[in-house]
Amino acid sequence: MPRSKEIQKQMRKKVIEIYQSGKGYKAIYKALGLQRTTVRTIIHKWQKQLNSGEPSQEWPADQNYPKSTTTSKELQASLASVKVSVHDSTIRKRLGKNGLHGRVPRRKPLLSKKNIKARLSFARKHLDDPQDFWENTLWTDETKVELFGRCVSHYVWRKSNTAFQKKNIIPTVKYGGGSVMVWGCFAASGPGRLAVINGTMNSAVYQKILKENVRPSVRDLKLKRTWVLQQDNDPKHTSKSTSEWLKKNKMKTLEWPSQSPDLNPIEMLWHDLKKAVHARKPSNVA
Repeated sequence: MPRSKEIQKQMRKKVIEIYQSGKGYKAIYKALGLQRTTVRTIIHKWQKQLNSGEPSQEWPADQNYPKSTTTSKELQASLASVKVSVHDSTIRKRLGKNGLHGRVPRRKPLLSKKNIKARLSFARKHLDDPQDFWENTLWTDETKVELFGRCVSHYVWRKSNTAFQKKNIIPTVKYGGGSVMVWGCFAASGPGRLAVINGTMNSAVYQKILKENVRPSVRDLKLKRTWVLQQDNDPKHTSKSTSEWLKKNKMKTLEWPSQSPDLNPIEMLWHDLKKAVHARKPSNVA
């Protein structure tokens, strides 16, 4: 019985794949040896589930037809296995007409159920915090600026068979050609101090950076006495010695959910910093 259900599921998948390639009902039921009414029912149920966005027993939510990561070439090969010949460009056009377009996938931190629960708890706890609270938060983080390592997409206009001409290539260097690690901070009122990190950063080095840069930044940014320090859960930030140092120096920290760099607005500041650095076209780390 389970095997029969699996066959039915695969058959439904084939129906949708062929339909999305641009073929009509007649071509589908002839290629798969199904009744026309069966083909129509499968497609109608799929469209209904797709439009509602709701998971169902018939069409599970995690079964996209096709999957979002499936290429047009893979779809073409899948259709060829049931003797349906269609060009991959036709598949792309058909997908486009159905509102599906090729895009670079967004990157997000990998979240466990524990991470998701902690993020939700954080959001609920701070949902009604007054604006004054966020205006007196000092956001901090470290980042690495690579000499040649800026990960962006580049395009060139070139003729056929000229891909490897010097004017059409972008040189790459192992490990980004060198890099500079920095610690920085900012608040709603502006950027604070920026510290270059030489060598490996451990808890002692981190505490030294905090000692030399946090309170001067708080003063420069005119934060109120109720200010709080935001930092992520890097082991150097949460070690026993760092926790004791923060307590001794009376620095109140904002509890932070793990795997949440996307919640820290300093990421946008780092983006602007790296963009400005690379616009100057530095030739060496110094």
